[in-house]
Amino acid sequence: MSKIFTPFTLPNGQILPNRLCKAAMEENMAEAGQLPGDALFSLYKAWAEGGAGLILTGNVMIDPTALTGPGGVVLELGMFKDKAVETRFTQWASAAKSGGGKVYMQISHPGRQVFASQGTEPVSASATKVTLEGPAENMFVPSRALSSDEILGLIKRFSDTAALAERAGFDGVEIHAAHGYLIAQFLSPLTNLREDQWGGPLENRARFLLEIVRAIRERVEPKFGVSVKLNSADFQKGGFEIDDAKQVIEWLNMLDVDFVELSGGSYESAAMMGMSEDIRAQSTQDREMYFIDFAKEILETANMPIMVTGGVTQMITAENALTSGVDLIGIARGFGFNPNLAKDWHAGQNTQVKIASAHWKNKALAGLANMALTKEQLYRLGAGLEVKTKQSPLMATLKQQFKTKLQTKRYQKWLKSRGLF
Repeated sequence: MSKIFTPFTLPNGQILPNRLCKAAMEENMAEAGQLPGDALFSLYKAWAEGGAGLILTGNVMIDPTALTGPGGVVLELGMFKDKAVETRFTQWASAAKSGGGKVYMQISHPGRQVFASQGTEPVSASATKVTLEGPAENMFVPSRALSSDEILGLIKRFSDTAALAERAGFDGVEIHAAHGYLIAQFLSPLTNLREDQWGGPLENRARFLLEIVRAIRERVEPKFGVSVKLNSADFQKGGFEIDDAKQVIEWLNMLDVDFVELSGGSYESAAMMGMSEDIRAQSTQDREMYFIDFAKEILETANMPIMVTGGVTQMITAENALTSGVDLIGIARGFGFNPNLAKDWHAGQNTQVKIASAHWKNKALAGLANMALTKEQLYRLGAGLEVKTKQSPLMATLKQQFKTKLQTKRYQKWLKSRGLF
């Protein structure tokens, strides 16, 4: 039998039924009040029953004023005072575990990568701005540098959200330190221009991430999983590089981390969507698994299991990665286009997933279109519908823009009701 489908035991003792993980994805499917609801329950139940060994949720935001999109789920201290709210998260965890696998909540803060249309103030390690090509440049505004007290407050927010996730029945959390979000902004010398204990040498730039891991570990039980999603590289000249990732892994080795998921890129360099200019990332695209070459280097350093994600649509790709020493395989868009992927592959069926993609010259807009194509499938699965076999990148993008406008109005109304807008 393929190594993919043999049980795998994490360092905390949790047993995964197989090595295929439904990797985190921007579902953007929260209901009113930025809460999980029936659509997410149905979607995660479909993935669970499709056989994924571990499901990593899409971003759950630790701060209501800092969302990756207006349809994002928020979980912060005090929300479980309302039992109906706690029940929503408990139902979400139960749906995601209904197939016998595990579920980890991905917890995140976007930092400066907050869309200007949402109307909230972006913050970051330093006062910088997301720079994109053409009209996409106007999607973001300059960020404000966080104060030291605010940084400490955000560390607590991460630990608060992790503690609530454990209470709701999730098996663990994944700290999102990749894709140009806030923790990645602290790690990168391009976005962290600070001269205090949180900036300068890598040891200081990594402090934010390491303190978050420590704070969460102090709040949760030993068997509760704590994992990290880390960039293998930012794929921007002068940014976070492979040697930096190795060093951060060495520091994480000294903490109680159950696995590290390797990815790469940011909104400015969408390597996670297969659009990097980096030669090594490009060289792997024909065989998928964009970051496997980087993972092979990092495996020499890591003591914890390593999970690799990025563009997997074929079973043979996953099998080859496992023979290279990787422990877990993360699949995001593939599960969006085939929720039964794990069961199909176990049966030797549909071993290649067909995924719709936009092939536009503007990489930023192409990335948005590709996400829109995936979200269109997620909305259908959440509504109990079949996957759509024919899609138009333009129509999917226009529909997503319209939906986002409606979600933005609802989100801003919710913020006003809480005195936050």
